[in-house]
Amino acid sequence: MALVRNARTLPVRRYALDPFEEFDRMLGEFTAPLQGRSEWMGYPLDLYETDTDLVLEMAVPGVKTEDLDISIEGRQLSVRGRLPESEEDSRRYWLQSIPRGDVSRTVKLPAAVEVDKIQAHVVDGMLTLTMPKLAEAKVHKIAIR
Repeated sequence: MALVRNARTLPVRRYALDPFEEFDRMLGEFTAPLQGRSEWMGYPLDLYETDTDLVLEMAVPGVKTEDLDISIEGRQLSVRGRLPESEEDSRRYWLQSIPRGDVSRTVKLPAAVEVDKIQAHVVDGMLTLTMPKLAEAKVHKIAIR
């Protein structure tokens, strides 16, 4: 039986491995398929309900109000925004995790809402949407006789 060398060998690294650099490289390879997507994964949000409303609170630091686009289709709520690209070409990043350019986030609402009565405002980088629930989605107490 003859031994055949595999042509698909890994490149040999000729320097001492820095565990942090190696982790960043592996994480980059793992997330490479997601790089084309612009999901707003890094910005936290809360979605909760009261007796009458659904309320969404979402951190949108650095996004101007005029750069936000909020839409709803059925029970799908979409928030789109634009974070400006860095204009300095001389930057050499040590760490870069702020999403730039067009970003978006879509959330499925747990109940139908009255679209014409949705209120939205941004205060100190926090977007708040107050969405009144439709009458059939509201909790109705039933008295027992």
